[in-house]
Amino acid sequence: MDKEVRIVGIAGGSGSGKTTIVSRITEIVTDHALVAQDNYYRSAEHLTNSTITEFNFDHPDAFDTALLIEQLSTLKSGRAIHMPQYDFLRNRRREDTVLVEPRKLVIFEGIMIYFDRRVRDLIDLKLYVDTPDDIRFIRRLRRDITERGRTVESVINQYMERVRPGHYEFVEPTKAYADLVIPEGGFNERAMEALIPFLRQIAG
Repeated sequence: MDKEVRIVGIAGGSGSGKTTIVSRITEIVTDHALVAQDNYYRSAEHLTNSTITEFNFDHPDAFDTALLIEQLSTLKSGRAIHMPQYDFLRNRRREDTVLVEPRKLVIFEGIMIYFDRRVRDLIDLKLYVDTPDDIRFIRRLRRDITERGRTVESVINQYMERVRPGHYEFVEPTKAYADLVIPEGGFNERAMEALIPFLRQIAG
């Protein structure tokens, strides 16, 4: 790499619109790498729709943070990583990985990427997507039913018992670490207009 690798973090609650922000950025800055915190969940393949709350996906311990730190550090040093993949239908890490080459701009997104100081210190620009609870819940409900084979009842139970408490204990407080808070995510045109030139400058 002839230029420093810079990591831009995109955090926010489940269903906040992080993916929309990522999509908007990648449309403008084509030369980038993408790392998702979701890929670093620990396996919990014993879970079913009826027992989904037995494993707390909304707690920092749900992630393999040691591996995440190792791989982000590797990317920052200009070397490629083999990023794990997660099967959300079976709640387990898959055997295959994805080769991620270092780029001048690395986009790193996830709900709790600012919780651990060691991870936080690797991020050069911290964004937080701030979206009302009701909007986030509706988006999560749709996603989990259509993409993850969940029932309405199991999504509601998990949201009330795990997601909502976890958001207020572990996610919402990390907004204080953000360099830029973006209300309504990728649909906030003024925020995106301010952000894109800076990202282009990073990507060179």
